[in-house]
Amino acid sequence: MSDGWFLYVLECEGGSLYTGIAVNVEKRFALHVAGKGAKYTRSRKPLRILAVQGFSDRSSALRAEYALKQLTPTEKLAFCASYPYGRTISE
Repeated sequence: MSDGWFLYVLECEGGSLYTGIAVNVEKRFALHVAGKGAKYTRSRKPLRILAVQGFSDRSSALRAEYALKQLTPTEKLAFCASYPYGRTISE
């Protein structure tokens, strides 16, 4: 991934979604999988990265994260369809 900040959405066990921001999404995903990420993902193992959207700065990424967290699950899945993550992550 290039420079900047990224908004990402993870699919977790049970079908729940987790939203966060990071400079390096793959590294952050690995931390979530290892149980060293957010408290939410410690109890609901992340399965895959569904979507990633890039931003030039942290402030813009944080605003987008807040806006995304206000959406319904159906709206979040529509967002994921618009910004699909095209790589496979291996543990």
